[in-house]
Amino acid sequence: MCGIAGFLNFENHCGMAHAVNRLQRHRGPDAQGIWSEESLSLAHQRLAIIDLDPRSNQPLEKNGLIIVFNGEIYNYKELRRRLEQTGTTFQTHSDTEVVLEAYRRFGARALDLFIGMFAFAIWSTKERSLFIARDHFGIKPLYYFGDGHRFAFGSELKSLARILPVDLNVSSEGLAASLNYLWFPTDFCILEGFQNLQPGHYMRIDTFGRTQTTQYWTLPEKEPVSENENVLIDILQDALEKSVERHLTADVEVAAFLSGGLDSSLICALAKANLGRLRTFTIGTDEAEKKIEQMPDDEKYAQIVAKKFGLDHQAIIIRPDIVKDLPRIVGMFDEPIGDPAAINTYLISNAAREAGAKVLLSGTGADEIFFGYRRQKAWLLAQRYRRLPGSLRAAANIIGNSLPVRVGRRGIRVNRWAKKFLSFANLPPGPAYRASYSYYSAQELRNLLMSPWDKGADVLEDHHQSIFDERFSDDPINRLCYTDINMFMVGLNLTYTDRASMAASTEVRVPFIDRELIELVMRIPGRFKYCNGESKYILKRVAERYLPKEIVFRPKASFGAPIRAWISNDLREMVNDVLSSGRLKHRGWLNPKYCSRMIEEDRQGRVDYSYQIYQFLTLELWAQSFLEGPRADIRQVAPPAPAVSD
Repeated sequence: MCGIAGFLNFENHCGMAHAVNRLQRHRGPDAQGIWSEESLSLAHQRLAIIDLDPRSNQPLEKNGLIIVFNGEIYNYKELRRRLEQTGTTFQTHSDTEVVLEAYRRFGARALDLFIGMFAFAIWSTKERSLFIARDHFGIKPLYYFGDGHRFAFGSELKSLARILPVDLNVSSEGLAASLNYLWFPTDFCILEGFQNLQPGHYMRIDTFGRTQTTQYWTLPEKEPVSENENVLIDILQDALEKSVERHLTADVEVAAFLSGGLDSSLICALAKANLGRLRTFTIGTDEAEKKIEQMPDDEKYAQIVAKKFGLDHQAIIIRPDIVKDLPRIVGMFDEPIGDPAAINTYLISNAAREAGAKVLLSGTGADEIFFGYRRQKAWLLAQRYRRLPGSLRAAANIIGNSLPVRVGRRGIRVNRWAKKFLSFANLPPGPAYRASYSYYSAQELRNLLMSPWDKGADVLEDHHQSIFDERFSDDPINRLCYTDINMFMVGLNLTYTDRASMAASTEVRVPFIDRELIELVMRIPGRFKYCNGESKYILKRVAERYLPKEIVFRPKASFGAPIRAWISNDLREMVNDVLSSGRLKHRGWLNPKYCSRMIEEDRQGRVDYSYQIYQFLTLELWAQSFLEGPRADIRQVAPPAPAVSD
């Protein structure tokens, strides 16, 4: 896991490369390198995981190709043997050199061979062109900027924004997405002129800065793998075992997150079967805050799993000074992410790193591909609810609107769920699913945003509907899974996992987000994922072969943080200060009266606006850091003189 960047046709591109390495050092503190020529500089910070020898440091130059690579290719040994059979010789034992030689041998078709997570760039000195690519699911980030002549790319938007000599302007579409979802679909970016290279895409950039983007992968459309439940269980078990085994490929210790839930527990059980020792880490919360949030007791269930499998387990109780930590943590993320689970990920990654763990397995992705979210089940219920008589639905709305979400200091979770359900249950299928994880209706979002920023709200619904309609129209369960893979998984879960873990100089691996596994799982008919009211049915059938029933059938528990306690208590003064009408008017994005009303209704316990208020804070703190913070110190560094031929 590393930090990469490159600058083409910028006046001081070599100085920029040195500056970006200073800014991205947390992504790879083990080694750093720069490669430069007349018009291009490539930068790399290395977190050494595979082949720790300094010869594998980057940029790696070999026979006219230069690569900077971020990620891991889990099947690199198999690919190396294949290349050696064609006469390729290797100088290192790294997966980086395998990527380079596979590209030399197969060109862009090499991407079809890789199983792993990656973002990389290869410069050809012969063709005078740059090739950049991102993995199939967007596990690893790759931002870029291009104006038709100059081109830059990097692992972090915040680093590019502090370095490039361009004006920083907020995108209206990105701002609307940030507020509506609290995160960014990968098609959107908070800053105008900057973009994500999309998952499953590559780009070619010629020496003049002209670009051409190509999609190299999309989920294959194939027949169901089987209609027999017992056959599916056996096939899925085999695929899971192989994926976890692949994700243990490393020349350093591999540890794991363990929440005591189904997903992380199954990953740990499979990993322990391959390892003599497995260290695991669980995050816990203060008891008083648990009561306010009605949060699950992860430590209790994690201990059950740790005892059964003989894991070397450590529970970490988080007691962040949120007033002090929030501005610093917001600055770690490229874009304003309003999900506080990002804070948890950073804290546990940092604690694991301090304990000596460099690589951690995570259960991220299982909910998306196996139909594990409550909102997915709620959407199915809503399709039935819409068939009820209008008078009954009208009465339900009246009752729902009158329900309090908090009494005193105690939250009422079932009332929150009921209000959320009623907010989308009457909508058509596509808009209903979007609304199930949105925080505003389209009209509410327009009311919140000031002109001209409100125009960004109009883009979101069509964008979501196009993904919702793309695949699985005859299988509603897989339709939601597909939508979540392309929206929620890459836009939120993978994004904050990468930024938070890399801020702590740790690598997080996600065995559920494995190309071979997902291509299989999305060929499992939806009725085997949600069966007899049981979510993740087929995964649970596999898990029963490994885990105690109290873990397999544990009620769904979210990986959250005590956000309502923070908003009501710790962050109350910050809310008053940062979200004062004067500051909001100065920024010009949000309607101050609308924000004030939301804050007041939340404090009265009538409506739960804690996440929206938290995102207001995040957005303002992000703006202070990114738009008003200092630019990077870019010292003038001359690139090497071009070679002179005889």
